[in-house]
Amino acid sequence: MTKAESLKHAVLEGKLLTEEEALQLVEADLEELCKGADEIRKHFCGDAFDICTIINGKSGKCSENCKYCAQSAYYKTEVETYPLLPAEKVLEQAKYNDEKGVLRYSIVTSGRCLNDQEVERVCEMVKELKKETNIAICGSFGLLSKEQFSKLKEAGVTRVHNNLESSRAFFKEICTTHTYDDKLKAIQAAKRAGLNVCSGGIMGLGETMEDRISMVTDIREMGIRSIPVNMLNPVPGTPYENNPRLTNEEMRRIVAIFRYLVPDASIRLAGGRGLLPDKGRACFCSGANAAISGDMLTTQGITIEKDMAMLKELGYTAVLWNE
Repeated sequence: MTKAESLKHAVLEGKLLTEEEALQLVEADLEELCKGADEIRKHFCGDAFDICTIINGKSGKCSENCKYCAQSAYYKTEVETYPLLPAEKVLEQAKYNDEKGVLRYSIVTSGRCLNDQEVERVCEMVKELKKETNIAICGSFGLLSKEQFSKLKEAGVTRVHNNLESSRAFFKEICTTHTYDDKLKAIQAAKRAGLNVCSGGIMGLGETMEDRISMVTDIREMGIRSIPVNMLNPVPGTPYENNPRLTNEEMRRIVAIFRYLVPDASIRLAGGRGLLPDKGRACFCSGANAAISGDMLTTQGITIEKDMAMLKELGYTAVLWNE
């Protein structure tokens, strides 16, 4: 029995893999590994597929120096900049997504965090969204406090997003204006406020597979079961503009190993999926079972219609998973 086969059986029997065991999958036969990951996905999640959309609710002029980001004020990029969108624009997009069958909609804002006045404005937006649509509301608002998260929850937000981006060891290579511990503090504050949390990272920053596995282990230990897997889309003007793009095979191996590590999670293909030649189809047969559809923050995505058609072809059903 191969190592991938042995570890698959262990996971199916309820074992949580250690980082050392997951690293043994790095050299496993790719097709065997991906087949095993798909079996694990079916066993723990069935055919549930969590599809969400996002709106860039506030763009550019970010005070943070994350090296991958087109919205950072540190870099000269072509990104559009604007303050917090009016509620009418956010509601219009939410209604469109609701009508297309999307079950979760996320408002994403640039900057280290929203200020108290902006939090109040978002709360009013969310209350209107809850009146006018049936869509679940998620938000990505930065390093907020428990009190701010509590206000958002009371308004109707059910989930917040805050990526770790990479491992603790590698994070300082990505950003120096805030820390890995700042991220963890915000995530714990959201959890104390009673919010569900979505957290993952970006692949292709220069990190190792050890970094990726370490990140996911930290996420698993916090009880998080929605894990976005972004593939770096190198943006001209950022320090990572010349980073090589990951291949379809590399992304399949990443999501497969993540599935072995967190068998009951929503492994969510997010930013960069449009760079893959098959738009993620092979990854959705290799352990991934969630996606962000439509446009990303500063780059073009895949249309909701195309994604819904692909999910149907693959035998998935759109549901709110790990809510």
